[in-house]
Amino acid sequence: MAAITADDGVRLEYTRAGVSSGRPVVLLSGFKAPATSWRYQVGPLTSAGYEVFSVDLRGHGNADHPKSGVTMERRGQDVAQVLEALELTDVLLVGGSMGGNTIWSYLTQFGADRIAGIVIVDQTPKMLNTTDWPHGYYGYNESNVDAYFAEGIPPTGYGTPVWKRGGRTLRLLKAMKGVDHHLSRGELALLNDHAKADWRPVIEGTDVPVLFVAGAESEHWPASHAAATAGLAPIGSSTVIPNDGHAANIEKPEAFNQILLEFAGSL
Repeated sequence: MAAITADDGVRLEYTRAGVSSGRPVVLLSGFKAPATSWRYQVGPLTSAGYEVFSVDLRGHGNADHPKSGVTMERRGQDVAQVLEALELTDVLLVGGSMGGNTIWSYLTQFGADRIAGIVIVDQTPKMLNTTDWPHGYYGYNESNVDAYFAEGIPPTGYGTPVWKRGGRTLRLLKAMKGVDHHLSRGELALLNDHAKADWRPVIEGTDVPVLFVAGAESEHWPASHAAATAGLAPIGSSTVIPNDGHAANIEKPEAFNQILLEFAGSL
């Protein structure tokens, strides 16, 4: 691991793999997930000639874990500082879950000058279900907007139970080893900030290719979010991976990697 110090003194970390002559691919994990959650993608990407950076933003993996002050806006700023510190341009940004919406936070604040393409892995841009957006988190609507995520991530009853996923579960356990599933007050505040955001306007103004990937059996939201969001993007496309859950890149890595590499090769 290598470290970058953010402008507020917080330590961010990353690992680098592959050749420096390849297009940089920056991997951003979901809520609390470590950079090692991309373990099934690093090898195929480097074998295809890409330079791969697996990033631990604040609150992830071996990076610093501030007790408060972590917002979606701050996460976007962290991404900017990573790209600037490493002098990366022509980047393929890949974000899973909250890591996906972190990309929109980055673009809102800094634009897409450094970016060649974006892949969003099973993340709806608006978690709140409304009459104009029925692709949000199951059960989350205007009647419970302030209470739904107050104590954690509510179970939805959707998707295949973990104990029935076989090899998919084993891959999840390996990729998420060591993650503390207890949520601090600061992490709950970040979760609520994430849940209330609406990133559709920035997507509508994004002028680089974006691929939205959904797991057909996502525990959190209907897979319809991928096509609906792709329809907002000027250069958007989408795909749904069958028999796959929210952690789409972990549960079905072979299918996901094929999709990822085809998109990367088209840029």
